[in-house]
Amino acid sequence: MKRNIFLSLCFLALSAIWVGCEKSNYPGGVVSPYIPIFDLRSLYKGTDLNLTVDNMFGSSKISAVVVSDHSGNNLPAGLLIVQDKKRLNELRGISIAIGPEAANYVPGDSVVVEIAGGVLKRVNGLLQITGVDGSDVTKVASGKTIPANRVGANLILSNPDKYESTLVAIVKAGFDPVPAPTAVYGGEKIINDGFDNLTLFTEANATFANTSGLPFTANYYGIIISKQGADGKIIPEHRIRTLNDVVPLSSTPEIADIVISGFINDVSGTDGNYEYIQLMATRDIDFSVTPFSVVVTNNAGTAQPTGFPVNGWATGGGSTSFRTFKFNLTTGTAAKGTFFYVGGSTKLINGASSTSISNANWIRSFNYTTTNGDGFGTKNTNLLANSGNAFGMAVFKGTDVTKDTQPIDVIFVAAGGSLFSAGPPVVGYKIANTDYYDVINPITLQSQPFYRQGSNTINLTYTTPSDAAFYYKLGGIYNANLGRWVKARTQTNFRLTATSTLEELEGVFPAATTENPDGVAPTRLKQ
Repeated sequence: MKRNIFLSLCFLALSAIWVGCEKSNYPGGVVSPYIPIFDLRSLYKGTDLNLTVDNMFGSSKISAVVVSDHSGNNLPAGLLIVQDKKRLNELRGISIAIGPEAANYVPGDSVVVEIAGGVLKRVNGLLQITGVDGSDVTKVASGKTIPANRVGANLILSNPDKYESTLVAIVKAGFDPVPAPTAVYGGEKIINDGFDNLTLFTEANATFANTSGLPFTANYYGIIISKQGADGKIIPEHRIRTLNDVVPLSSTPEIADIVISGFINDVSGTDGNYEYIQLMATRDIDFSVTPFSVVVTNNAGTAQPTGFPVNGWATGGGSTSFRTFKFNLTTGTAAKGTFFYVGGSTKLINGASSTSISNANWIRSFNYTTTNGDGFGTKNTNLLANSGNAFGMAVFKGTDVTKDTQPIDVIFVAAGGSLFSAGPPVVGYKIANTDYYDVINPITLQSQPFYRQGSNTINLTYTTPSDAAFYYKLGGIYNANLGRWVKARTQTNFRLTATSTLEELEGVFPAATTENPDGVAPTRLKQ
């Protein structure tokens, strides 16, 4: 009897093991009938794929939101374009060829599409599902909100598959070159959002193809549609659906005559009278005719006056330390595209006993450890902070700077300290329209004229360790004709030595390597 019980238990155990070894993607659960688009796109390996329940892990459908709008005739005909964010919070889209019925759906429609039996393939470079029709689509809701998805052109170009068939916003984009007043949308146009150039494509039969009056800068909402180049590579194009996808931001250029291109805040040894800021002129400037000023702000906890800067960049400083400190630029000249410097009177590249760079173009230099700022700012041993709360620098046209004066360029390092208060009254440091900051939020179109207000939260970071003589090189490309950055500035830090040269600040340095074949270029103008 005991032997029979033992054999029965063994049989049951073996049965359990056999059942447990059966393949299952979802052990202990029910397979969802809906496959995320992220997973769907990953199934494509370069050849046509017949979609089945088996190769879709037990699923047969997708559930997504429509982003296509065929009323403007600017999308490939017959494609229903949908997107979802159901895997890893990653937004992905797919185009589905259902024929003329695609025009019956509008952005915000929520649909379920039966895709088992369809074919996943690239057609003219665009990944899509074919072999389904309008009867396979069921609309389950409408009016769904589609959040704005701001994406830099550089990201789309580097990974077009990720953004293909999704709705994206190309923000603060301008045409390059500037179009003539009679220019129309039709055809290929190059837009630049400060990160890279991207093709804005409009079909010849689009309802707005012959519309002129192209904005100087605008937000362009639209869908990324890929095509295949002659070399087989996938080329992304941005297609607005109707003119409602264009949100004009400005009609004229706002050109900064001077931009901030680099600085050192922590030289080897004592910092006092050795710190400096590098700037670049975007046009020929005679400072005796057209004066400017440079203001720095130090927001250490002990900087006076404490609290939020009621007078902004014009706050000045107390008896022992400053919140803001000003240099007036009223003499000398700078040619278009050249660098000039503002800072301590020693004019040494990296503190005491280092290379003299007095042969550089110094527009304003004095011993700020013994002399107060031009108009405001108490003499101090540290012009720019080394760590802790935020410090910043701004360029102003003219020498009369008040709390209401808007700069023409601004850079901040770090984000700590009493920088911005929503009030009332609103208090803070005003910013300019730059590669980093926007006086008007480009997405919400709300006013945000201060650092740390709204979307104005970008900043450079402190270097470590301290006293290591890191120079901040802010390589970028500024187009003085467009009045905008066509390549945003980036923070590159490298250590200066006692024998470093001016060429390291103004030329390509660090030099090209296998990892970085272009080296590190300084800020420059697009010619």
